[in-house]
Amino acid sequence: MMRRLGVTALGLRNGPHRVTVRRDLEVPVADGVTLLADHYAPAGIDRPPVILVRSPYGRRGPFGLMCGQAFASHGFQAVVQSVRGGFGSGGVFTPLDEREDGLATIGWLKRQPWFGGTFAMHGPSYLGYVQWAVAAEAGPELKALSMQVTASQFRDAINVGGTFALESTLIWVDLTARMKHPLSGLTTGIMSPRRARRAALSGRPLGELDVLATGAQQRFFQDLLVNEPDSPFWDRRDFSPTVADVHAPVNMTGGWYDIFLPWQLKDYAALRAAGHRPHLTIGPWFHADQRMMRGSIGESLAWFRAHLLDDPSQLREQPVRVFVTGAEEWREFPDWPVPGMREERWHLQPDGGLGTAVPPESAAGPTRYRYDPAHPTPFIGGPTLLGDNRPVADQRRLERRRDVLTFTSAVLDRDLEVIGPVTADLFTRSTREHTDFVVRLCDVAPDGTSLNLCEGMRRLVPGAPEPDGDGVRRVAVELWPAGHRFRRGHRVRVQVASGAYPRVARNTGTGEPIGTASAVVPADQEIFHAPGRASAITLPVVMG
Repeated sequence: MMRRLGVTALGLRNGPHRVTVRRDLEVPVADGVTLLADHYAPAGIDRPPVILVRSPYGRRGPFGLMCGQAFASHGFQAVVQSVRGGFGSGGVFTPLDEREDGLATIGWLKRQPWFGGTFAMHGPSYLGYVQWAVAAEAGPELKALSMQVTASQFRDAINVGGTFALESTLIWVDLTARMKHPLSGLTTGIMSPRRARRAALSGRPLGELDVLATGAQQRFFQDLLVNEPDSPFWDRRDFSPTVADVHAPVNMTGGWYDIFLPWQLKDYAALRAAGHRPHLTIGPWFHADQRMMRGSIGESLAWFRAHLLDDPSQLREQPVRVFVTGAEEWREFPDWPVPGMREERWHLQPDGGLGTAVPPESAAGPTRYRYDPAHPTPFIGGPTLLGDNRPVADQRRLERRRDVLTFTSAVLDRDLEVIGPVTADLFTRSTREHTDFVVRLCDVAPDGTSLNLCEGMRRLVPGAPEPDGDGVRRVAVELWPAGHRFRRGHRVRVQVASGAYPRVARNTGTGEPIGTASAVVPADQEIFHAPGRASAITLPVVMG
């Protein structure tokens, strides 16, 4: 009864079945370590399909209720396991190194007398990543995957555009360092963002921030600081090459303000290229948004009924469903990117305007600003891990800074709807070979409120990209995708800056290793506009 009440308290719907639980089942893995799991089973059903959930955040409390009790009450068995190094499981937690333990767990599952021959996997974030770690090798018994706000590799989200995702990484390191017992999540989820931001804003070298936040040096954080995105460190932690080999049907849920969305969509594209038909939902959510978490249980149940019980009656007709902000409505499509979308190139005008016309040859020279890493450009709103900062916020305070350029369209005389990938093409020149560029798309309301929609960043290093004879470099920036309607009477705005601190680590301009860099050098930046060097943003405009 208490578990059923707990499921209701989380905003979920209990199923009709009474549930029995066996706690602390021992799962042996290859190196002699024993992992612990809880087994939930619906009474009166003989060996129904199993939903496997592997978590670094414990197997009791909300995760046990959402992933164990809820699924079992609807007629499935559920196994909720603590990954190694936490909540009673043996060994030392080694982040992102989950393939061997995952495959050993699946092997154990198949040997259990209550295993009926089929299983699925479920879970958000890290709980989704562990699905990709084993999905291509799990065997024909794996019939479905349902994952939320995750990707098959975390390398690019940690090194977004070549920068270092400082705040989210530091939050997660603090979170996992402190979650050691069933009640730790109650306070850790609140305090970790505060500790991480306080450490990040201290101005100390990055290599000292894990101690400032957590009280001790964290090996994973230190590894991230010294391993480049193309280093062997990432090889065993990147499962994107195997995505196309996964044959179990995949259900994906993402959020416009989630830190993993661009790479989740790359996984979707890999499945589609391999001839698969995954389902995709993108809502107005950030990474740990509880609205998304609650809704994902119902979607997963429908997915599991369809692929484990041969009951597709609760599946929607179209495989892609997205929430269009501005219009504040859900839309369904047969694919992503959505059919009927046209790419429009909107040029950054030398007078601060924004429009589809290419500036003339007589256009004024480049637009200039100075970035000073001693006073780094902050971020106000954007993709976030735990939501301590609002994902959408009025940008006017940021736009008043001298180190932020804005380019704004005329007032729209009709609605403008964009759904799909957003990219920027900047022609830049800098006094530093090591520097960053940040591009952000905003919706400006008639009262002047400027709300961020999506953003992207790119770190420049010597020779990448290669400058021309005048020292001008063409910089391609991939922004987060968008699904938004600019209302008639609103304006489209593009911000250009060289920092988003502490969302990403500041670029010191020196080229020193990011973990130990302490000296800082300002960068004088130029954005070009003339034909042949016409900086622009490309919007995926949906034709009415």
